[in-house]
Amino acid sequence: MTAIRDQKLTRLDEYMAEQELTELWFLRPENFAWLTGGNSTVDRAADVGVAALGYDGDAVRALTSNNEAERFREEELPSAVPVETFDWHESSLGEAVARASTDRAGTDVPTVPGLEPIDISQLRLPLTEHDQQTLERAGRATADAVETVAREVSPDDTERTAAGRLRDELWQRGLESPVVLVGGAERSQRHRHFTPTDKPLGDYALLTVVAVERGVNIAVTRTVDFDAPSWLRERHDDASRVAATAMAATQDAATADDGTAGDVFAEIERAYAAVSWEGEWQQHHQGGAIGFESREWTATPSADAPVETPAPYAWNPTVQGAKTEDTVLISPTDVDVVTDTGSWPTAEYAAVDADLRLELPTPLTR
Repeated sequence: MTAIRDQKLTRLDEYMAEQELTELWFLRPENFAWLTGGNSTVDRAADVGVAALGYDGDAVRALTSNNEAERFREEELPSAVPVETFDWHESSLGEAVARASTDRAGTDVPTVPGLEPIDISQLRLPLTEHDQQTLERAGRATADAVETVAREVSPDDTERTAAGRLRDELWQRGLESPVVLVGGAERSQRHRHFTPTDKPLGDYALLTVVAVERGVNIAVTRTVDFDAPSWLRERHDDASRVAATAMAATQDAATADDGTAGDVFAEIERAYAAVSWEGEWQQHHQGGAIGFESREWTATPSADAPVETPAPYAWNPTVQGAKTEDTVLISPTDVDVVTDTGSWPTAEYAAVDADLRLELPTPLTR
């Protein structure tokens, strides 16, 4: 495993100086993954992992229980990161961090006694070059997994069966799958989060996943048309124009002096009205920045999160039974759809009142 990138340590140095802290401790898996590329998760229901990272402005060290130490040395950490241990039966990870920390230390969970709560989520963007490479690789693999299942499912398959196939295809590609949603024709018209059930897919299906490789999240939705009503393609096209508008607005906000997520959201709201679906945005969140969480931030009318590049974004407009969603890497000069495999049908969609035109997925007719 390669060493920790200097760009990330520089961001931490600046943060420590601003907060007047002498040391930072990271127990949350997303921050562990951001800093090292390793996976500290055993129980996905837990807010913290089974190992912590400490940084004092000079070096990074890891702390974990004695029964986990060798695995982290061998599989999860750069060789230059030393691993300190505590006996698993004598304390929790948080208690061990409290003992190991210096004065004026901060931590990303609020329950470690004596340490200042911190939030470094804004430091995770923009992506480093190494993380961009992971994003590109994971984007293609995730989309390939979803598209493979989309070509195999049938109208008689249940949502749950399709979801199982999605998890299997992702797992075979080395991807974790914290979010797998499958909506058949009936339920996807009534629910925006179509958690899988035993209902058959019927006339069409929406397949949505968030997959993770080395901490980097990828979001994808694909639509399969078995015998869908004509309005499905019309609504999908409308949602796709909103998505193109969101991407154009993201690029514009990133190049402005103080562009925010709220600025992007205002353009999304306008785009819905322009495609004759005014107010439809109120039925579901529209997405936002993706990265080391399924959304680093979600756009709302009042969101003040800064819009940065190069960074990944996943916008997911919905229109009454139709949905579009891809992960894109946006820079000041490019919008790269990292979930484009080149083997799925696409169409060109123009952003509303902007020059951007993008090739985005259309429903696959089966």
